[in-house]
Order: sequence, then C-alpha cells, then structure tokens
Amino acid sequence: MTISGVALLAICTLLGGFLGDLLGVALGVKANVGGVGIAMIFLIAARLWLVRRKLLSHGLKTGVEFWGSFYIPIVVAMAAQQNVVAAAKGGPIVIIAGAGAVAVCFAMVALIGRLSGRVETMDEIEAREAETLAAPVPQFKSGRVA
Repeated sequence: MTISGVALLAICTLLGGFLGDLLGVALGVKANVGGVGIAMIFLIAARLWLVRRKLLSHGLKTGVEFWGSFYIPIVVAMAAQQNVVAAAKGGPIVIIAGAGAVAVCFAMVALIGRLSGRVETMDEIEAREAETLAAPVPQFKSGRVA
C-alpha cells in the first residue's frame, strides 16, 4: 500500500530529525544538523534492504517514490530558513568548513570516477543498439522433412 511507503518515510524522517538534533547538541549548535540528509540515507538504506529481501511491494515503492520526489524542494525550503549572514559573521570557520566540504565532494567524485573503471558512453550504447537492429534477421525456409 502507498500508506506503507508514507509510514516508512515518516519513520526515517523522525529518526533523521532525532539524530540531527543529537548531532547539533554534540556540536554545540542550537539547530538540527543534517536531519533531512540522515533521513534520506535511512530511506535509501531501508528501500535497498526491502528490495534485497523481495519485500518491496508496488504500493510501498509508489509511496516512497512519491514522497522521495519532494526531497529537493524540502531541502531548498529548509536552506532558505538558514541565516547565512549571521553564520558568516560568527567567524571564518563557516567559510573554511564550507570550502572543505566542497573540496571533499570534488575529490570523492574524482576518486569514484577513477575506481569505477571504463564506462560505456551513451554514444557507444546507441551505436551498439543500432548495429543490433541493423543486423539481418535469419530467415528459415519451411519445407518437408524427407
């Protein structure tokens, strides 16, 4: 059922919010730190766990996909609530942390790209499929067996 997908999302959101609040307290920040991101990681992990055990029904999948599509607008709305100017006035650590996070992300993308090996490009895939479609289909003659 679709309601099961919504329930799974709600559980992941509550866990992510709780852990984000704990992380905020641990860091000495009076805010939820990464709660939505943690919730989405839980949702992805739960979905993969269900798929591996063949427990992901169509309704559950539909509910997860429906609410998962709201992720980007929710993150944008939450980011709009942040007071970036006040954070930047708090000291240079904010700029250093932001630049460091971006640098780590760039490095990880490069590392994953190198570790994944050669990947077939879309042009190569389309050329291979065109060759497959252009290949003649063998025709069998019907006849009597003597």
